[in-house]
Amino acid sequence: MKDKKKIKKKRDHPSLDIVNSFGVELSGKKIVLCVAGSVAAYKAIELARLLMRHGANVTCVASDAVTKLIQPDYFKWATGNEVITKLTGELEHIRLADYNRSDLIVVYPATANTLGKLANGIDDTPVSTVLTVGFGSKTPILMCPAMHASMYDNLAVKKNIEFLKNKIEFLTPQMIEGKAKASEPEDVLEYVLKKFGFSSILKNKKVLMTAGPTIEYIDPLRVITNQSSGKTGVLLASELISAGSKVTLVYGPGVEKPPKGAKVIKVLTSKEMYETVKKQMEKKFDVVIMAAAIADYTPENPSKKKIKSTQNKIKLSLKKVPKIIDQVKKFQKNIILVGFKAEVNLSKKDLIRVARKKLQESDADMIIANNIGSPRYKKNPNNNEVLIIDSGKVRSSGWKEKQKIVKFIIKEIENKLK
Repeated sequence: MKDKKKIKKKRDHPSLDIVNSFGVELSGKKIVLCVAGSVAAYKAIELARLLMRHGANVTCVASDAVTKLIQPDYFKWATGNEVITKLTGELEHIRLADYNRSDLIVVYPATANTLGKLANGIDDTPVSTVLTVGFGSKTPILMCPAMHASMYDNLAVKKNIEFLKNKIEFLTPQMIEGKAKASEPEDVLEYVLKKFGFSSILKNKKVLMTAGPTIEYIDPLRVITNQSSGKTGVLLASELISAGSKVTLVYGPGVEKPPKGAKVIKVLTSKEMYETVKKQMEKKFDVVIMAAAIADYTPENPSKKKIKSTQNKIKLSLKKVPKIIDQVKKFQKNIILVGFKAEVNLSKKDLIRVARKKLQESDADMIIANNIGSPRYKKNPNNNEVLIIDSGKVRSSGWKEKQKIVKFIIKEIENKLK
């Protein structure tokens, strides 16, 4: 009961009211903000607030030197999260920076001392220990140096930067008044947004997506469906949100959790998906992406009562389900329409042929085709290869992780919107 009260109190923290107030590009992203002992530390509060306004969950780690300049309560006020000023039996460094615990560690400001400790594996402060763990777990790290120009020009400091620069990211400081001043919070925000896929082309574009499978009822308990997890569609929706798009996701019963920042409308059957898409398209969209694995057939006369299991055989009559993608351009003409075509055990030539046919039938602008029957796909369904088919040349993504496939698709959509 005590833990539940703590969670509720955290959720109710007034500082969280600003989350997503400027955008949802960083929605769902966990960012650790390490604040080292520089007078520029006061700007870290502004940076934390900017990241939150774009959707990020920010946790601050402050060095002892920082707490002499800025009271930790300021950072707690700014983020709504507890501030890490010392490491305890709670293993804060592991919780924040171990494998897949956070999406990014930002060091703002980063002193010569902090750089030196990371480069040489020294972890004698909360900040340096969090960085050591993050460095080992390959959590992305962004350094924003701040120090006097003479320190920045010190050969030992330059050596540490040289060692780190191909392993982590740096924002070059501004050389002003004999000082290497930390980049402005707005510049750090811009860098972070671009890192997570922000796109000036996709910013504020309204995107309607379908994802996941559908189920078709045989009786009130039994259904026919397919094995779609919804993973590709959810990843694509998440990348579009990070790019700055406003995403409406019509989501069937997939196992993947829908992304934060999307307007999610859950459906079950192909009929519900069709009716929802039709209703949503009364509003104006820029892009429609049909990524759902919608049933091709549905029971003609589903039983209103549970079919008794005492029968040795039952006959099931199926009827064809209308293709939603074929109706989209009738609902709204001036949109970019993207369809998906999954086939099994087709040659590349035949896959291209059926995708071109679908492109013409649906009046789509792009079809994303793939072969989900190949032995390597069955062995590792988290990877894939897709072909982009449109009026131009066929483009292949190559065999990649689905996350990278999604980025490839996003670039193709951007090209259509230029």
